[in-house]
Amino acid sequence: MSEVIRTDAAPAPVGAYPHARRVGNLLFLSGVGPRQPGDNAIPGNVHDAGGRLVSYDIEAQCRQVFANVRTILEASGAAWTDLVDITVFLTDMQRDFATYNRLYAEHFAGVDACRTTLGINALPTPIAIELKCVAALAPTPG
Repeated sequence: MSEVIRTDAAPAPVGAYPHARRVGNLLFLSGVGPRQPGDNAIPGNVHDAGGRLVSYDIEAQCRQVFANVRTILEASGAAWTDLVDITVFLTDMQRDFATYNRLYAEHFAGVDACRTTLGINALPTPIAIELKCVAALAPTPG
C-alpha cells in the first residue's frame, strides 16, 4: 500500500514531488527546506539591490525547517516522535554546524532518530539547510 501526502499547511514543493509518501508503516518525507508556508519567503535571507543573496540567518532557517517537518508529519498522521532517520544538508558546515546542532538538540529532545549531517555546495533554492526524514508509523487498520 502506498499513499501520497500533500498539504497546503506546508510550503509547496519546489519540484514535481509530494511532501511525503507512506509505504506500509514507513513515511518518507521529501527534502524539506525553511521556506515559509503561504509566501515561500526564506527567513533570515538578506538580498542586495540586485536580488543576490548577501547573508542568511541559520538559526531562523533551522527553526522554520523544523516547523515545516512537523507540519508535514502532522498532515501525514505522524508525530514528531515517529521520526527514525533524519538526513540534514548544510551548505556551510563550518559556519553553521554548531548553531544547527544546538537547535537540533533543543527541538529533537526525546526523539531517538538516527541522524546524518552532510556539508554540500548548494541546494536548489537559496537556503542553507534541508532535511530528509523517515518516520515509522503504526500499521494502518484493515
